[in-house]
Amino acid sequence: MATAPDDAIRARRKLTNKLIAAHEAERLRPFFLPDVKLIVGDGGLILGADAVIEAFAAQFADPGFRTYVRETETVSPDADGDRAAEAGRWTGVYAGAELRGTYLAVWRKVRGQWAIESELYFTLG
Repeated sequence: MATAPDDAIRARRKLTNKLIAAHEAERLRPFFLPDVKLIVGDGGLILGADAVIEAFAAQFADPGFRTYVRETETVSPDADGDRAAEAGRWTGVYAGAELRGTYLAVWRKVRGQWAIESELYFTLG
């Protein structure tokens, strides 16, 4: 029996949180489609999985960076069950500071596995 999109995406998000906390940039690659589009909290655009992984690696190299945590609030699959929107809250933890905001991620099922097609992060404070 196939896992429901909601459960599968929530599980995948928990894995990304663990990998980010462990500062494992390259291990995040399977979670992103090769042509992923990412709009970061300040409005900047990162195009492609290679650039996303490079951005994570650069943050992980910053001694003040601790982690990002994404907390899924909703997962809404499309009618075909091949794409889904995930919405939630994010927190960025740095030495002496925290950033917070909301996010929306679009996931696509490719060869039986959910991967991120696009993400939009908005910094609230």
